[in-house]
Amino acid sequence: MKRRRLKPKRKVVAYTQSTYRQQPNPYTPISIFSEDEIESIHLSSLNVLLQTGIEFQSPRAVEILREAGAIIDADNKRVRFDPGFVMEKISTTPSEFVMHGRRNDRRVHVGGKSVVFSMVSSAPNVSDMDRGRILGNFDDFCNLIKLGEVLNCVHAHAGYPVEPCDLDSSIRHLDAVGAMSRLSLKPLTGYAIGGERMSDSIEIVRIGRGVDTETLLKEPSIITVVNSNSPLIYDKALLEGAIEMAALNQPVVYTPFTLAGAMAPITLAGALVQQNAEALAGLVFHQCVNSGAPAMYGSFTSNVDMLSGAPAFGTPEYTQATIASGQLARKYNIPLRASNANASNAPDEQSVYESQMSLWGCLLGGVNWVKHGLGWLEGGLCASYEKVILDAEMIQMMVSFMRPPEVTKESLGVDTIKEVGPGNHFFGAKQTMENYEDAFYKPLLSDWRNFESWRDAGSLTATTRANRIWKQMLKDYEQPFMDESIEEEMAAFIDKRKSEGGVKPT
Repeated sequence: MKRRRLKPKRKVVAYTQSTYRQQPNPYTPISIFSEDEIESIHLSSLNVLLQTGIEFQSPRAVEILREAGAIIDADNKRVRFDPGFVMEKISTTPSEFVMHGRRNDRRVHVGGKSVVFSMVSSAPNVSDMDRGRILGNFDDFCNLIKLGEVLNCVHAHAGYPVEPCDLDSSIRHLDAVGAMSRLSLKPLTGYAIGGERMSDSIEIVRIGRGVDTETLLKEPSIITVVNSNSPLIYDKALLEGAIEMAALNQPVVYTPFTLAGAMAPITLAGALVQQNAEALAGLVFHQCVNSGAPAMYGSFTSNVDMLSGAPAFGTPEYTQATIASGQLARKYNIPLRASNANASNAPDEQSVYESQMSLWGCLLGGVNWVKHGLGWLEGGLCASYEKVILDAEMIQMMVSFMRPPEVTKESLGVDTIKEVGPGNHFFGAKQTMENYEDAFYKPLLSDWRNFESWRDAGSLTATTRANRIWKQMLKDYEQPFMDESIEEEMAAFIDKRKSEGGVKPT
């Protein structure tokens, strides 16, 4: 009797990811405002820049602007901008650029139809289902970087996923950026809190990539965000950091924090006028430091709860503002950043439906970089392990949605319909058998079993399943290879800067 050959058993895995890729957004962005209305917002912003101006609190920055031709008030802080000057300067901002990681297959394109998703950043607290909410620390910082490395839908890091508050602030950036460089191959970040801290971070990333300064100038490898102190102020430390970035041709995302009703006019149009004025001022400054240096237009206009004053995110107004910001950024031909934001205090239903609003705003608005893409809670005050996985599922689905179905002779299925005929099913059809393994999106987190199967397996909710998945991902993480000589050079630089006391308090 012949023995039947047994089919090889499929490997059972705890989760299924989509493959790593940077999927362009093929769809035409929608418009919230007409062209005439966008022009009115633009002209009103130019009016604000000329008549009211922006306060630049760095004397060094003011001198750069003065030499470039901006109008400086007698207090040597308030800067006003002629409309022609604004448009001339921002015209040298690249419409697209490439961010480089430690390996060529982890570099990402920024601008055009490209979309970059990055992890949550700058949260002071961290939470998971087992420990609850605790203060940010270096161990969790490293774990979240590792999760960002394992997750294929993450393209870059755009900030510390959680603040490592157990490290002294004078040397925190040395350990944090050093850890990112060792733990991840993807493009990295640093904080522009003063020129010294920013310069250290740039140097660590340069060493980690194993390139010289000349190569770094050609290949942007670190990104930072400079928030205006809305309304109408750029503070000294961030400007000093931005100068170091621009001088070395590294991108800065100039992002106003315009909450309608609090730090900006209560009307969406008015908030956008202020956002646009502040963003344009930052972008002009960047080009005055180094004409042609890459930069991004940052959108972060939302509203507040007028009963409590608390920031609200993932609201209809936030989504409208994101889409309108896309219209403005495309008018200037500058890449756009927005966020996957929500105001929920837990990785619950609210966190998901508010994040969906934010993500749809990014997708429909033509956003190029989705900051805080995975893990954001509490309006940015907490990084949640479970929310990282919930967001990863939503982003994977968005990325799958951005791949339009093919229309071919085969996909139209005329022969298959003829094969099956009336009243039969398509499970056994030739077309089905040839395509069933890869025909549809495979979820990372969703459970598509029927009720009885789900109940018998423990009735696990999505948040509970997310808890299991992130733990398994950390077990699966393997630290990327780094040449020993690079590790030694990085360690020597970090040790030297620590021996010098790190960043001096100001």
